[in-house]
Amino acid sequence: MNKYVKRYLIDAMSGMAQGLFSSLLIGTIIKTLGQQLLRLGENPIFKFLVDAGNFATDAHVVGAAMAIGIGFAMNVPALVLFSLAAVGSAANVTGGAGGPLAVLLIAIVAAELGCLVSKKTKVDIIVTPAVTILVGALLTVLTAKYIGAAASSVGNLIVWSTKLHPFWMGILVSVVVGVALTLPISSAAICAAFGLVGLAGGAAVAGCCAQMVGFAVLSFKENRWGGILSQGLGTSMLQMPNIIKNPKVWIAPTLASAITGPIATCLFKMEMNGAAVSSGMGTCGLVGQIGVVTGWFSPSETAVAHGAAAISPNFMNWLGLILICFVLPGVLCWAFGKVFRKIGWIKDGDLAL
Repeated sequence: MNKYVKRYLIDAMSGMAQGLFSSLLIGTIIKTLGQQLLRLGENPIFKFLVDAGNFATDAHVVGAAMAIGIGFAMNVPALVLFSLAAVGSAANVTGGAGGPLAVLLIAIVAAELGCLVSKKTKVDIIVTPAVTILVGALLTVLTAKYIGAAASSVGNLIVWSTKLHPFWMGILVSVVVGVALTLPISSAAICAAFGLVGLAGGAAVAGCCAQMVGFAVLSFKENRWGGILSQGLGTSMLQMPNIIKNPKVWIAPTLASAITGPIATCLFKMEMNGAAVSSGMGTCGLVGQIGVVTGWFSPSETAVAHGAAAISPNFMNWLGLILICFVLPGVLCWAFGKVFRKIGWIKDGDLAL
């Protein structure tokens, strides 16, 4: 059971997220940069940036990148891996707004069945890609639309609920996505699958930042500046071995996310309207913050479908982004850490990487 959990819920989801980073996310950043530079005047280089971003964010390209990422993470044979490009493209386009979840499920099944026949015949170069593509295509025709609709419905419910009840949903989304970020699963893939944007996306960013910046500050005594960089700009997942040994070390960042989430949704009304995958990234490579900023200038299709529009950010927008993503998580976890170390919940060395 542990083998399959790792293969499908950890490796495959992480691979899907990397495929999204390598297509939709970086494409959105390049495209937004080009669009903003074009405001300075017409220039072929700036236009090229927009075109390059459009190529990378095309639904067919994004689907292929996700499926290849999934296959690579599952360590499938080369012919299966390359054939997954067609499977992912079809599943993502057919799945619509919930395409990423359709790609994840369909690519896993197609990859596994492709592996079953790989190198079993003398005409492997025909049989393996044929089986992989035909299985993926059949599953796409039969299920992708419904998987995508289900994922989209769940995402719409979360986004709508957060608008309706920003305080309580701000807490819930922030805590759940933040915890998912620290667990050995992909919070980015989860956010992408359900299309978490808007206030819900902002709460998700807040929760992820609370975990990453929170653990970096909380463990500064043990890990110093190396810990700040590896956790604050890398991943809080590095603390999982310590969490298993002493679960109490997880309380401070989780409390911080429960506080910053509703502050993001109620006070600053911080929305993450960039690519939904950014909602689950926090401060990892500053992807969460880049997602918020690109969402201001060029909202994603998912965000537009929820009523988002381009804005000119004001002082409060920038202040909210800085406080929610960096200042408050650090201050809160520093304060909680002082208390928890004093009462013995956290001991010296408990957070050492």
